Formats: sequence, structure tokens, C-alpha cells
Amino acid sequence: MPSQSLTTEIFVLTKRPPSDAFEMVTAFSAEHGNLAILQRLTRKPASALTLLDLFDEASVLLESSNQGQTWFLKEARLLTRPVEIGRSYDTLRFAAALTSLVARNPVHEDSRRSVATLVRTALAAFATSSRPDVVYFKSLYRFARDEGYPLKEQWFPTLPASDRAVVTMLVNRPLAEQTTSAEPVARLLRRMEEYLKGHTEILVD
Repeated sequence: MPSQSLTTEIFVLTKRPPSDAFEMVTAFSAEHGNLAILQRLTRKPASALTLLDLFDEASVLLESSNQGQTWFLKEARLLTRPVEIGRSYDTLRFAAALTSLVARNPVHEDSRRSVATLVRTALAAFATSSRPDVVYFKSLYRFARDEGYPLKEQWFPTLPASDRAVVTMLVNRPLAEQTTSAEPVARLLRRMEEYLKGHTEILVD
């Protein structure tokens, strides 16, 4: 069977430890959803080969010999590499939690472009904001809402009035205007994750 070729733009969601001469990454494409990509690790100078790293946005040429179950990276042109995410453990942890969430939850083709926009916006925010917990809270809420789950109608009313006020601020205010301390954000994030685990098909962890 002849091999298939695919040119698309991707976000790197997860990376597995290298095996032999290859490294597996899971990537997300607005056109094709999640893609399993193998990239060959070579001894060439770094300047001679673009290797995909976690959180990269890149334009890639892929090839598959098994009907798209696995793709081999043939070429990659880096579009964005938010290296600032790696400078803080908390930022890295929350950013990886978001991209792992997208990797675990296949997105219907009608929602892929909105998820791509969410990932792009969130990674840029993680790279520049001092509140990765808020970036993740806003992103998880938006992901679940855009997947059609009625957080505002079902989860939000179960919260005390004081918590509802905090959630409203977290969801609606720009990052630069966020003043909520870390403890209530963590507590409300746990509440939202519990709701998603119990009332939706979203695999939170």
C-alpha cells in the first residue's frame, strides 16, 4: 500500500521517552485532530534538523505507511516555541496538564479549530503570566464549555454565592486583572474537576 503524506500545522501536546532512534510525540492539528508522530533522533548538528519539543507550534510534513495510525516526521518548520514555560515548575506543570488533557480527549472535527485557538491562547498566556493556575482554570472551563457541557447551568449553581463570585471573576476578567489568591483557585479547580469526572466524558487525569 502506498504511503500517505500530510502537511499541517500542529501543537506538540506530549512527548514519550525516546526508544532506539525515534521519539514519539502526540500532536494536535486543527484539521486532523490528534496525531501520533515519530521523529527520528539523529547525530546531525542541531542546526541541520528541527526536532519537535513540548508545546511547540510547527508546520510539518508527515508520512504514514499504516493509514495514518502513526506518522513519521519528514520536515518541520517551527512557528512558536514558548521556552518561557519551562522557567517555572508550576507553569510547566499546569501547561503540561492542559496539553495532556487535549491529548487524552479526542475532539470532534466541528470543535477542532476552537480547541486549536484555545491551545494557542493558553500556551501564550502560560509563557507570559505569573498565574498559571488561573490560566489553567480558565482553559479547563472553556474546554468543557466548548465541548458542550453545561458548567454554567449545572455546576456553577451548586457553588456557594461567594464561590460563584470568584468563578465569575476567574472566567471573565483578563489575566492582568486577576487578584484571587492561589488557595481558592486550587479549591475551585478541584470542585470543577470533580464535576467533570462525575458528570461528563472528559478524562481530566
